[in-house]
Amino acid sequence: MAYVIKSNCIACGSCIDECPVGAISEGDIYKIDGSACIECGACAAACPNDAIEQE
Repeated sequence: MAYVIKSNCIACGSCIDECPVGAISEGDIYKIDGSACIECGACAAACPNDAIEQE
């Protein structure tokens, strides 16, 4: 199951560089492309706000 970014995302950018497949896109709240996500969890580990969870 892919990871998703919840509404408490502060758009700090910590997760983007950690994604090995570039599945995260920027915005007011970042988004993860579920079809590209390889479920590695690197983004969730890097998030300082615990805004990323497995769906």
